[in-house]
Amino acid sequence: MVKSPITARSQDFATWYQDVVLQGDMAEPAEIVKGCMVIKANGYAVWELLQRELDGRFKATGHQNMYFPLLIPQSFLHKEAEHVEGFSPELAVVTLAGGKQLDEPYVIRPTSETIIGHFFAKWIKSWRDLPVLVNQWANIIRWELRTRMFLRTTEFLWQEGHTAHANHDEAVKEVRRMLDVYAEVAEDVMAVPVIKGVKTQSEKFAGALQSYCIEAMMQNGFALQAGTSHDLGQNFGKAFDVQFQNKEGQLDYVWQTSWGVSTRLIGGLIMSHSDDRGLVLPPKLAPTKAVIVPIYGKDGEKDRVLEAAHRIAKEVGAKVDDREGQTPGAKFFHWERRGVPVVLEFGPRDLASGSIVLKRRDTGGKQPMPQAELAEKLPTLLGEMQKNMFDAAKQRLRTNTVLANSIGEVESILNDVTAEKGGGKFVMAHVKDDPRCDLRVKEFKATIRCIPLVDECDGPGKCIVTGEQVDRRAVIAKPY
Repeated sequence: MVKSPITARSQDFATWYQDVVLQGDMAEPAEIVKGCMVIKANGYAVWELLQRELDGRFKATGHQNMYFPLLIPQSFLHKEAEHVEGFSPELAVVTLAGGKQLDEPYVIRPTSETIIGHFFAKWIKSWRDLPVLVNQWANIIRWELRTRMFLRTTEFLWQEGHTAHANHDEAVKEVRRMLDVYAEVAEDVMAVPVIKGVKTQSEKFAGALQSYCIEAMMQNGFALQAGTSHDLGQNFGKAFDVQFQNKEGQLDYVWQTSWGVSTRLIGGLIMSHSDDRGLVLPPKLAPTKAVIVPIYGKDGEKDRVLEAAHRIAKEVGAKVDDREGQTPGAKFFHWERRGVPVVLEFGPRDLASGSIVLKRRDTGGKQPMPQAELAEKLPTLLGEMQKNMFDAAKQRLRTNTVLANSIGEVESILNDVTAEKGGGKFVMAHVKDDPRCDLRVKEFKATIRCIPLVDECDGPGKCIVTGEQVDRRAVIAKPY
């Protein structure tokens, strides 16, 4: 019996994930560059589809795309104290260029709040110039010690939105609006349910007043921060002297926001839906939605089967796998590992009967279908698959979300190695936004993921660490 190239999830979830990425032809390690990866065609095509979904929503809400320099003067990061402290361990610094020592080193972009603040100061003079709504698609460098393809790499791709406003209320509305955009894409496009919430002060973005996030549960019950949206207050406005004349004729500092998602979304997509046979993609993010595998034996059958297969493919928007030298079984295996939602088997008998055999990637179920009905029924089936995948992920989130009323109970739940896949739960507990609470939870390798914006449970209660009253339960989980 041939050994599967993919490790079972129940055996080793981390190795399973890496196997799915490799066998799905999504990416591979760039071993010559520490901590980096090559995003291959199948993976980049998924990223392009995500970009399209996000970019359309950004533009519909009034944002414009720009591009800012990759190199940032090192002094810029020192202008906002909390910001430089938060990013210092991850910075890559250029000190030599053109064969000469630079007068001032450049930092390779870890994020762009500082350099964009510099240009906002040049562009914004009056309340009439506001709001400024900017988005950038870019690459980022953060020097990570432990890397994993898509989830955490030294270089990654992302978008970062940056906006400036005349007052705090308007800025907060922007922060919440973009969080809603991220949640919509996660749920409606990625088929991944999320919890919208506020990060604790210890976990917020360096330099922000407050950070909002969407948290998703992976199949092993661990949490993935899938997107963040930050209320920067006037911190960067003051650091870069971004002043404007308000309607009363007085000088004031702008109120800024920033928000971003990255290629780690692809990692979340893989860990949410894939199985032990390989990659499973929701139809909305599948670069190839359907593939026809022609099956023929006698020489006389080949031309007739291929001609009909290409005709059907054109009618329904499918791809025909007519590669020579590959058995039908090898072709089925190939597309299964790459997560194609629907594979269609088509041979001489199907040609004669006017039917075709459809196999779903999500359930593995097969069903014959009249060729004449395929063009009409395939889009409906893909929509059904998209919904089924979301419903399954939503049910997993419900099943693996539990309540706890003491710190000992939280620790016991998350460290229960007898639990399915080991400690994989979202634990809802009353916990205060206090650094002491964050540190206590980190003692057992968990974090306070967020304080939900909507009360998910039973209202106020006493903090399990300090004993003080808090408004609602927070999400505690082991993170990626």
